[in-house]
Amino acid sequence: MKHILVVEDEEIIRTALHKLLVHNGYGVEQAESVQDAIDNYQFDEFDLIISDLRLPGRPGTDLIDLATNQPVLIMTSYASLRSAVDSMKMGAIDYIAKPFDHDEMLIAVSQILEKQESRPNAEDQETEQAAQADISQINDILYGRCQAMEKVFNLIAKVAPTDTTVLIQGESGTGKELAARALHQFSKRDKKPIICVNCAAIPETLIESELFGHEKGAFTGAASARNGLVEAADGGTLFLDEIGELPLEAQARLLRVLQEGEIRRVGSTQSLKVDVRLIAATHRNLRALSKTGEFREDLYYRLNVMQLKLPPLREREEDILGLAKLLLNIVSEKLSKTGLSLSPSAMKLIQEHDWPGNVREMENAIERAVILCDDSMITAELLDIETDIDEYTIPKGMFSSSTVKPKPVRDKPKDLSLEDYFQHFVLEHQDQMSETELAQKLGISRKSLWERRQRLGIPRKKGD
Repeated sequence: MKHILVVEDEEIIRTALHKLLVHNGYGVEQAESVQDAIDNYQFDEFDLIISDLRLPGRPGTDLIDLATNQPVLIMTSYASLRSAVDSMKMGAIDYIAKPFDHDEMLIAVSQILEKQESRPNAEDQETEQAAQADISQINDILYGRCQAMEKVFNLIAKVAPTDTTVLIQGESGTGKELAARALHQFSKRDKKPIICVNCAAIPETLIESELFGHEKGAFTGAASARNGLVEAADGGTLFLDEIGELPLEAQARLLRVLQEGEIRRVGSTQSLKVDVRLIAATHRNLRALSKTGEFREDLYYRLNVMQLKLPPLREREEDILGLAKLLLNIVSEKLSKTGLSLSPSAMKLIQEHDWPGNVREMENAIERAVILCDDSMITAELLDIETDIDEYTIPKGMFSSSTVKPKPVRDKPKDLSLEDYFQHFVLEHQDQMSETELAQKLGISRKSLWERRQRLGIPRKKGD
């Protein structure tokens, strides 16, 4: 039964309204004034308060503030538009003029109570507010003001409290590891560690031992038993970056972790139970790789429970300048060079650049500028952004006469960029050369070779 409080100073109207509401199944209490209602009732006990506008002592609209969680229906014999508008502005749920028709009053009461039932209760509102608070806290980890990043934040807030496996997709430098840390921080596992592993940075011969551990004597050099990174993440979160580079044998072991919740160290016959939440990331198309046999299809479907797609920086125009200023503050504080700001030319260059390396490229450019800056202004020249890579020349001796020349580009064979030559050279020779030999021929380190592979989307040769 719904309970209604009627506040009316005219006894005839108050009694008539009481009888009408009781006859239609409502529980009703009466008061002659606002003060009378305050002295005799707790407003939280009622589902609706019906009050006259003009009452002795205090107006009926005072009940709107006094009964903050209950709807207030205002009655008045002064049926003017101004009094109706004023009451609604003050927070009244509705307005009805006296003398009122009985059916009109019952319809108004019924509609108000139905609306109240459809509204979220206080607990739901608190939950929603907590979720909103989480979103604002996520913004402390991942910067974003644009619509695309708001979608990312909303998805993180919904998925983080669960143990659902998440596949984060995005280009290199978009913040996939930061997204994984946000998922961990706002999960029920936040008291346990998050173990981050870059699958592309570990040699294939060691990846299984690193992830799953090994027993003493399992292979040459295994002088003692060792726990793997999956065990280290027990109770917490395991983040596997660049999971598309994981060898097929390691993929089979990882599938067992997801299906059975257990691992087996290299060289062991015993299985160990583990409780980990897996978050994976890649810039590659795992679905396409699963069709060609380079990635296990069953593992792909196990990973692809929930997708989180991070947009590249070039698609976040509203965020670019704000992110640059945020990174400037962070880098300046880290290098103890405070008080720096971006010049108009620097801001223009930052907004016009495509940022193929995304946030990582921007951070590197700003850190370089902060180091070189001698005053308080970061200029466009200090940023030294590579706006046109075609301006770079090809180092002499990069290609020896003994090697097969890369196939020419049909459109502009005489105007290849450094990246074009890199891509053609790697694709032509990676089947005959090791990563070390490729890096030596190109005159770069293995780390630089790996980073360029990631940026250009050139898969590493399997079995290297």
